[in-house]
Amino acid sequence: MEDRRGWSRSLLAGAVFVVCMAGTTLPTPLYLSYEEEFGFSQLTVTVVYAVYAFGVLAVLLLAGNVSDAVGRRPALLWGLGFAAASAGCFLAADALGWLYAGRLLSGLSAGLFTGAATAYVMELAPPDGRARATLVATAANMGGLGCGPLLAGVLAEYAPDPLVLPFALHLALVAVSAVVLLRLPETVRDRRPLSGVRPAGLALPPQVRSVFAPAAIASFVGFALFGVFASVSPAFLAGSLGIDNRAVSGLVVALAFFASTVGQAGVDRVGVARSLPVGCAVLGAALALLAAALWTDLLFLVVLSALVGGIGQGLTFRAALTSVAAAAPEDRRAAVLSTLFVVAYVGISVPVVGVGLLSELWDLERAGFVFIGCMLVLVTAAGAYLLRRPATPRRP
Repeated sequence: MEDRRGWSRSLLAGAVFVVCMAGTTLPTPLYLSYEEEFGFSQLTVTVVYAVYAFGVLAVLLLAGNVSDAVGRRPALLWGLGFAAASAGCFLAADALGWLYAGRLLSGLSAGLFTGAATAYVMELAPPDGRARATLVATAANMGGLGCGPLLAGVLAEYAPDPLVLPFALHLALVAVSAVVLLRLPETVRDRRPLSGVRPAGLALPPQVRSVFAPAAIASFVGFALFGVFASVSPAFLAGSLGIDNRAVSGLVVALAFFASTVGQAGVDRVGVARSLPVGCAVLGAALALLAAALWTDLLFLVVLSALVGGIGQGLTFRAALTSVAAAAPEDRRAAVLSTLFVVAYVGISVPVVGVGLLSELWDLERAGFVFIGCMLVLVTAAGAYLLRRPATPRRP
């Protein structure tokens, strides 16, 4: 009975995690509508998308460890508050500034949830179920990211008020999530006031560096690929393939996130040491498929590159987290992992803006080829390094 209660609580916390993360990708299939509404360029779309990552980075750098001090529930309630404020900005949006504000608030929400909700899902699970709870947290994170564009795309295509209904529904789900959260127990016993929280900072001790470099490069490429799919694939589908169905563009992005969950689950079978080089190879294949999709304008190649890229991202990122955590000194592990997350979220923002800039000079297809070439160089270098020196760190 106690195990059943523990799993029900863990799954409820996972459901709250899904709601929060879905809100961060909800605008993805709607960017074309905003572009038409406000008359801005593809560069502006990529900047609006990237603002989200800056919010996540701000939380990771300044308050990534806040839930360890004040408790999981208060931190997650703040995260839901930022999610609600983000939805409110999109509901009120009548100018570009509202979109920037909404994306920034969404990033703050995700930054608070990423670490705190993962820990909360694991802590609520029965003591002998932590490994399964890790998969629940992973599935909630990536599954939520996938649900956002899928839900918004379907509502935008087949329901009225495409720029209103998705965010109104999300606001209602956030309210329900807050009620659920208030009914769950707190898991942090020794809590401290917010005034006592200090930034954890970043760290890269010498014994971590040989493992960190290829792991960070692979994570960077995986997140960059996600960023490009989430920000510019709707424009590519509409402009090059003539597909302006919002449900289809939302589904393509969602498939990448869902496939990431499959890739992360596959690490248990492939093994951490092999998952990083294998994941790099899979990411390379996804980039090649994306190049073929840009060259041929074939939808099935776009879908295939999303699926393969998601699996590669899942393999590399979970293996990167595991290997870097194992190499890090225990007293600096949180700071080292924060450093890896910073690299990943730089990957999801800076290359995307680069693609937007290049699309202003040339066109989206040529910008995509430049992006693919740069990412192929990085992931090939990381994979080659890992084949010579597998990520099998000794514990310090």
